[in-house]
Amino acid sequence: MIRTLTLVAMAFVALLSFQAPAQAEGAMKPFFLASKSNGSLDASVAATTAKLQAAGFEVAGTYTPYAGATVIIVTSDALKAAAAKTEFGAYGVVQRVGVTNVNGEIQVAYTNPSYMAAAYRMDGNMADVTAALNSALGNQGEFGSDEGLTDEDLRDYHYAFLMEYFDDPSKLASYDDYASAVSSVEAALAKNTAGVTKIARVDVPGKEETYFAVGLSGDLKNNNEKFRADAFVMSEIDFKDTRSTAHLPYEIVVSGDRVYALYARFRIAINFPDLSMMGDNSFMNIMASPEAIRKALTLASGGNFKEK
Repeated sequence: MIRTLTLVAMAFVALLSFQAPAQAEGAMKPFFLASKSNGSLDASVAATTAKLQAAGFEVAGTYTPYAGATVIIVTSDALKAAAAKTEFGAYGVVQRVGVTNVNGEIQVAYTNPSYMAAAYRMDGNMADVTAALNSALGNQGEFGSDEGLTDEDLRDYHYAFLMEYFDDPSKLASYDDYASAVSSVEAALAKNTAGVTKIARVDVPGKEETYFAVGLSGDLKNNNEKFRADAFVMSEIDFKDTRSTAHLPYEIVVSGDRVYALYARFRIAINFPDLSMMGDNSFMNIMASPEAIRKALTLASGGNFKEK
């Protein structure tokens, strides 16, 4: 009860302190819309995959979080080189492409590499990767935020007062060394621990960092499981006409002998910066999700979960 009241109080304080960013020159948005068309989801996934591969992208994995949605996780030499330059660059070693059936319309959209590079405090803006994806898939405009955020905004981003920054991650587990950390995460993920499934793995060249894309599932009728589930979270926050399916999947990052994940109040907000704090389709409706996700990812990394 005390914990619930504390979280509610935090939400109200955050609401009072939140101000939408003003329109700024150079503002970016989290996603690009590539196309909207008729046809089948499977055919669009196949065509999109072929375009990505023809443009030099490597498909690291695919994820179907719920019916009517598929995410293609891609990397490339350019993404790997950018990740290798930066501490915790593994968060930016992939980009995500969502293919979604929205009432019979097939939407293809993808993460904005330059936006993500700033959000993850990377060395450089990955403009070359942005241009490559624009060319390969098409660019009908950015979306995901009404006003957008500048590079400077993103590098120091948090949703509101008391909310986490990029450098306030969840520390999931620690091991004797990097090799032990990676093998332990692999072993835990293979067991589908806490509903967490491995989708992809990308090792950052020349450094001890590894990215794991993971899917989060749970019984949506069970309150002990549903708040961690990708399907539940997205049903609450991804409600606009153009869908942000490429928000998924979540990631676990091994850096040296430790295992991390971005805390959900940052990880969700960076892709949904305009999400209301209260009301329909708001953060309030997923208030229990950040800790449910942290618990699932901790257990799926072989760590010991401790409540805050």
